Amino acid sequence: MERILVSACLLGSRVRFDGGAKTSDDELLASWRAEGRLVPFCPEVEGGLPVPRPPAEIEGGVGGAAVLAGAARILTPDGDDVTNAFLSGAQQALAVARSFGVRMAILKEGSPSCGSLRIHDGTFRGRVTPGKGVTAALLELNGIRVFGEDRLPEAALHLAELLRETADRER
Repeated sequence: MERILVSACLLGSRVRFDGGAKTSDDELLASWRAEGRLVPFCPEVEGGLPVPRPPAEIEGGVGGAAVLAGAARILTPDGDDVTNAFLSGAQQALAVARSFGVRMAILKEGSPSCGSLRIHDGTFRGRVTPGKGVTAALLELNGIRVFGEDRLPEAALHLAELLRETADRER
């Protein structure tokens, strides 16, 4: 079965920085959950951060690839450096994805871990900028296609393509 790594907050887990969830009621996600395809994961919690916790943003809004390269940090509004927890969570997400043979992920858009198209700009003023979070960047560097929860129809097309490829190989 083709498994999909998914941000745990999208499935109702109260793991976000504010202690809440961002539960998705999308029918595609619900059907994949019913099929047993979803592998829920929260890289921030798995990286050792508590719930609730202060918000965190990538300094300068430069994106997860810069953090992975050691060229940027992830900070709280008070200036606490939480980069190592984010890096640890990203590495653990990749390990879990590999253990399940995951080739795609549905992650929470806008997050400094999970954003696939946009993240906050590092000013803590609610502004977003194009970019990827640390986990999304690491997964994509390792060949795992990442979609935000607002791109589920596109993810469904990708899943269908993966299923076709698998069926073709098995023939």
